[in-house]
Amino acid sequence: MEAVVVDAGSKLLKAGIALPDQSPSLVMPSKMKLEVEDGQMGDGAVVEEVVQPVVRGFVKDWDAMEDLLNYVLYSNIGWEIGDEGQILFTEPLFTPKALREQLAQLMFEKFNVSGFYDSEQAVLSLYAVGRISGCTVDIGHGKIDIAPVCEGAVQHIASKRFDIGGTDLTNLFAEELKKSNSSVNIDISDVERLKEQYACCAEDQMAFEAIGSSCRPERHTLPDGQVITIEKERYIVGEALFRPHILGLEDYGIVHQLVTSVSNVAPEYHRQLLENTMLCGGTASMTGFEDRFQREANLSASAICPSLVKPPEYMPENLARYSAWLGGAILAKVVFPQNQHVTKGDYDETGPSIVHKKGLPALCFNSLY
Repeated sequence: MEAVVVDAGSKLLKAGIALPDQSPSLVMPSKMKLEVEDGQMGDGAVVEEVVQPVVRGFVKDWDAMEDLLNYVLYSNIGWEIGDEGQILFTEPLFTPKALREQLAQLMFEKFNVSGFYDSEQAVLSLYAVGRISGCTVDIGHGKIDIAPVCEGAVQHIASKRFDIGGTDLTNLFAEELKKSNSSVNIDISDVERLKEQYACCAEDQMAFEAIGSSCRPERHTLPDGQVITIEKERYIVGEALFRPHILGLEDYGIVHQLVTSVSNVAPEYHRQLLENTMLCGGTASMTGFEDRFQREANLSASAICPSLVKPPEYMPENLARYSAWLGGAILAKVVFPQNQHVTKGDYDETGPSIVHKKGLPALCFNSLY
């Protein structure tokens, strides 16, 4: 039985059999609908409650996570009780050790897996483009991770995590749309879809500031029939990543954060890291974002300008959205056949702490390709 790879984000869960040159077979919202008794209604009435197991990259509700994985693995992937296989999980930057142990415990004690492995998303995303060294800028739904990776190992002392992400950009977009469409009530789920459809990046700051007088208004009909007008609001989502003060943050933009992160690594690695920069996450697929990022990088004060890695032609489209999962599929073809994973015997002998002794190694590039 082939290993399963799971990449559980704050917004989407990606899962599927480890096939390195294909997109994950399952991409679904990382949420569960639960029926709970309404104490106010009485008469045993139940209401539907939406629960998000993963918040800003980390699992917060383990009961909901178990229910979600139960659906994914048994109802979708096709596992059968008593015949579970091996599984590889991706994990975000700075995952607490306790959460890693809890995930292993869930897999071995509730799902009875035969093998378990987890690896950091930054490393896996680079594997997806044929690199073991480089720097990832991962703009997720609930967080931004910037991680220099040398020879397959994340340089944690130089890495950065910001608790802002796509959800905060959605809220910003909603605020801007409300200013120009004050009479319309827009559901946040509709704003999310509008952001994915319309949000884009201006070429540079000067172009953004000139947009007000040149942006062509576009009318959009919402599912409930209300009509809104979208103009310069579409550009503010991307601009906020380069000028965080738009989000009310007193911080530098994303390119400056990348350069300062790499500056904390030994100088002999700077060129290798900056010249192998990878953008990950759904927001990185925004129209014009990659061009704006490279333009800002070319203007940075760094002696070595960051340059973006081009994905291999054989990789699926929208690589930025699925890079960690695809890297996990590549890695699964190595760690399980070579017995580098945590086995059921390992777990029974040592307990959850075994995941810190067997896992997250820097692998030889030749063993991956």
